[in-house]
Amino acid sequence: MSTPPETPKDFIRTIVAEDLASGKHGFIVTRFPPEPNGFLHIGHARAICLNFGIAAEFGGRCHLRYDDTNPAKEEERYAQAIARDIRWLGFDWGEHQYYASDYFDILYGWAEHLIEHGKAYVDEQDGEAIRAQRGSLTEPGTDSPHRDRPDAESLDLFRRMKAGEFPDGAMVLRAKIDMASANLNLRDPVIYRILHKPHPHAGDKWCIYPMYDFAHGQSDAIEGITHSLCSLEFENHRPLYDWLVANLPVPHAPRQIEFARFNLSYTVMSKRKLLRLVEEERVSGWDDPRMPTLSGLRRRGYTPTAIRSFMAKTGITKTGGTIEVALLEATLRDELNEVAPRRLAVLRPLKLTITNWPAGETVMVEAPNHPGKPEMGTRRVPFGGSLWIDLDDFREEAPKKYFRLAPGKEVRLRYAFNVTCEEVVKDSSGAVVELKCSYDPESRGGGGNKVKGIIHWVSAAHAVDAQVRLYDHLFATEDPEAEGDFLEALNPESLVTVQAKLEPSLAAAGLDDRFQFERTGFFCLDSEDSKPGALVFNRTVALRDGWAKIEKKG
Repeated sequence: MSTPPETPKDFIRTIVAEDLASGKHGFIVTRFPPEPNGFLHIGHARAICLNFGIAAEFGGRCHLRYDDTNPAKEEERYAQAIARDIRWLGFDWGEHQYYASDYFDILYGWAEHLIEHGKAYVDEQDGEAIRAQRGSLTEPGTDSPHRDRPDAESLDLFRRMKAGEFPDGAMVLRAKIDMASANLNLRDPVIYRILHKPHPHAGDKWCIYPMYDFAHGQSDAIEGITHSLCSLEFENHRPLYDWLVANLPVPHAPRQIEFARFNLSYTVMSKRKLLRLVEEERVSGWDDPRMPTLSGLRRRGYTPTAIRSFMAKTGITKTGGTIEVALLEATLRDELNEVAPRRLAVLRPLKLTITNWPAGETVMVEAPNHPGKPEMGTRRVPFGGSLWIDLDDFREEAPKKYFRLAPGKEVRLRYAFNVTCEEVVKDSSGAVVELKCSYDPESRGGGGNKVKGIIHWVSAAHAVDAQVRLYDHLFATEDPEAEGDFLEALNPESLVTVQAKLEPSLAAAGLDDRFQFERTGFFCLDSEDSKPGALVFNRTVALRDGWAKIEKKG
């Protein structure tokens, strides 16, 4: 028997450890059961880490099973994206990939079993009538006029449904449980419906399909799942899950356990709403770097280790809540801060000309790849008399406590020399287009006057041009769903694109590389749009900007 961890970290791991210790189970089997009707998002990462994590910790296994019971919304491309995202997150199911549709023959037989034992019937009412008879939380439901039809008649109709004799919506198969139950899910739920639509995995064999509640528990039973872990909204479905397992000749009785899903501030995680963003072209696709999908986060530059670490920090509970997206960003920032080499990049270029620089001369300055990790080495960066600095590093009228460049002020150009601004050049509209400065030849390597301001730069003669996409929260409010249509909360500044100047070493950047653009943030190449000679960088997460906070307070 597998040895469980000494100290389980949450209530589910406690249950699993107790089941192993008591001998109830000798081997743990979990599953991750996505519906292939969209891309996985950050909320799914919690379920992935939990199911695969428990299997690994307790020496068991985790299955990947596509709950593909609705061909009207499911596509093979979604199934492929799901598999890709799970593997990227760091997990693998080996040979244990399954589809609920693999079990359609078995499920159909079990549906007939319920009919033959007086536990299901064919109802010819439409959906509206069935909903109207369902009752409410304070009123019992009303029996269907077909509830007491003979089992043989229901069996004949069900077989004719399977044979394709009836159109969509003509009738359904309902479990016969209790129309007066306090749990609305037990009020004769629909378990099969007619749908004349080919299935992306099963082909055109079927024109009736099981409902999720009927297929899910039985698929767990077929696969020998010991602990069926799902989010808290399925807690009220558990009595139906258990009723079906108890009333069918299943080979194994799994246990459903619920945990709280989480919400993330400035985010929506409903697949229906994410699909709307895609279909209405509010974003560029499921993998838009502003989307909370795993593919979007990957494209933006998030790492699987940061997401797994975030999931470990937030934990598994029975109580839901909203987690600040700042925690996710901080987790990533902490990781990248340790491993990302530093580079010079000017996002909003302003020309700086050194008037006393020797004509045509270029020198190489030595710059560390990481100031806190000498083992990461150094690089040589070209420096000349014509430079680019960031427009944000200049104020024509400098406020108090502003230590960057201004007329008459001296600052240090990082790793290089001190310069003093002597002249501001403007165009016909009054916009600043160039700064003319003098440099102190004795200031290289830290010599010369001691100054408080240090700014970054890029040599104009050697700069690499690139498009840089500055991503922010997709929504402008913490809870986009709090009032009205969530689309009204979209952040118009969620993507700002700039034409940047980069130090030459970035021309050789690879898709797996992560960089800190000094004083700006962490960046990576865009995996879709970046091409050699036409680089596109995405801002993964910003650095804290002390001056921006001061200006905001002012």
